[in-house]
Amino acid sequence: VEFLHCDLASMKSIRQFVQQFRAKNCPLHVLVNNAGVMLVPERKTEDGFEEHFGLNYLGHFLLTNLLLDTLKQSGTHSHNARIITVSSATHYVGKLHLNDLQSRCSYSPHGAYAQSKLALVLFTYRLQHLLTANGSHVTANVVDPGVVNTELYKHVFWVVKVVKWMTAWLFFKTPEEGASTTIYAAVSPEMEGAGGCYLYNEERTKSADAAYDEELQRRLWTESCKMVGISDEASRLP
Repeated sequence: VEFLHCDLASMKSIRQFVQQFRAKNCPLHVLVNNAGVMLVPERKTEDGFEEHFGLNYLGHFLLTNLLLDTLKQSGTHSHNARIITVSSATHYVGKLHLNDLQSRCSYSPHGAYAQSKLALVLFTYRLQHLLTANGSHVTANVVDPGVVNTELYKHVFWVVKVVKWMTAWLFFKTPEEGASTTIYAAVSPEMEGAGGCYLYNEERTKSADAAYDEELQRRLWTESCKMVGISDEASRLP
């Protein structure tokens, strides 16, 4: 195991990480997008993005796009490279505000978090469409890990923290249990060649209706490219 630093809240850090990784000339068979914050007070990343959207979504969007060439070179017909992005059941209540992705008009920690998680599902579906259109040996899937007992809840109201402390053993998954569906998506033979899936408890399930809106997927992709400063070559594809 080798550690390379990458701060998903910093576009500069992401680009430096990718540069370091590429310099090693290593193949990339599995990419798991799993960084995130939840219910943080209104604040911005160093690039000026609202933190939920900037870290949870845009950081992974940029990282994945910068590593796509390596993933495509690493995948084969019999062993596709795999991209697994971790979302949340919260995406079901999320709304994507294309005219206000930074939540400047009205900030709600819950709304911003849910929007970032919906964006990850939309991104995954659009990415899989583009990978298929290009004939790439890479699959992209999105995972709902369930309610997991981690430090992700440190910004919730203190009463919720107390309830969580008292009931976590009964209602929350352990981190190991929470990771099981991600691991399934990453290594299971059953997922070989399968992309564009929303997975929960190692089963394919239906995501929010809004996530299947192809026009919304395209518009988010185009806007995301502008925000992180990369070429939107995908806009020329159907």
